[in-house]
Amino acid sequence: MILEVTFWISLAGLAYIYAGYPALMWLLARAFGRAVNKQTGTAPFSVVIAAYNDAAVLRRKLDSIFASHHAARIREVIIASDGSTDETAAVVQSFGDPRIRFLDFEDRRGKPAVLNDTVPQCSSDIVILTDARQELHPAALGELAANFADETVGVVSGELVFRENNAGTTASQGIGFYWTYEKFIRKNESRFRSVPGATGALYAIRKRLFQPIDAHTLLDDVAIPMQAVMQQSRCIFEPQAIAYDVPSQSPRQETIRKRRTIAGNAQLVALRPEWLLPWRNPIWLQFVSHKISRLVSPLLMVAVVISNGLLAAYPLYRVLLTVQVCFYIAAATGWIFQRVGRRSKCFGPPLMLLTLNVTTLAALWDALRGRYRVTWQRTP
Repeated sequence: MILEVTFWISLAGLAYIYAGYPALMWLLARAFGRAVNKQTGTAPFSVVIAAYNDAAVLRRKLDSIFASHHAARIREVIIASDGSTDETAAVVQSFGDPRIRFLDFEDRRGKPAVLNDTVPQCSSDIVILTDARQELHPAALGELAANFADETVGVVSGELVFRENNAGTTASQGIGFYWTYEKFIRKNESRFRSVPGATGALYAIRKRLFQPIDAHTLLDDVAIPMQAVMQQSRCIFEPQAIAYDVPSQSPRQETIRKRRTIAGNAQLVALRPEWLLPWRNPIWLQFVSHKISRLVSPLLMVAVVISNGLLAAYPLYRVLLTVQVCFYIAAATGWIFQRVGRRSKCFGPPLMLLTLNVTTLAALWDALRGRYRVTWQRTP
């Protein structure tokens, strides 16, 4: 009896995390969706890039910013260097546009500390935060800014779009599938009420809603929007504000990124425990279901496997165990395809899901030991 209860509760938990919650958000968005009063305006905005040794990509980034359809509305572009040791300063100085400001922070402290010092210096009411690597669609800045015509909107998240890569790997196929799934959830969260976080590569905030965050915060793109939400503003998702990127080509690259992200979600619980209280957090359902529940997913998967194996003498559970075995075989096949350089759309998603849960266990171990590193880490 205990085994059966464990199996079904764990399976129900997994079903809610990966299917039930997205379906619930879709239903709530359709039934109670709130439209945004989006209007093209003329108000100026500031653009902030927190950079660390980004000289190789910075000129291309600045070109994409000033190629915006709304470039005339750019009051300033602030490049905030977090202890860069490359030619970042020289690239900025050679660009030649008087609207560019360079803030050179000598000590490397991490992006949160840089944003804490930089955003208050912006001269516009709308501040657009973006990373150095991703190029922007010419309409992106204007699409973000148009949403601030609605006074209920405090933060607007852009969309990260992965460019097709003919040399893509099985891992990149899985990552692309995962991002499509994530965007579906975010679009419906946005229509219903708010998204519990933004796309770190591109998002905008009303300057008056910005509050400094803990300098050791790993997920500034969750902490900053959530602080605005706690001030009764909406954080919405704008699919027309596009930043282009290339998906990770190996599980190792994606594992390092996701391990940091997942550890950051666990860290937020320690930094802001009040966000777990439904009477304090106006988007408690979204925050807990989207950001926190996935932390227990690997534990639920282990419980399902073990309890199902012990119940395998019964026909129903034997069938369910067979389904599980097929999933793990598919993930293993995806790993083999990745190792030999073959590309598979079929085996990419199970490889991604299993890798994500293994990474979650590693990230939780990082969190328990307090192993947070706020500064950027690049992988080959």
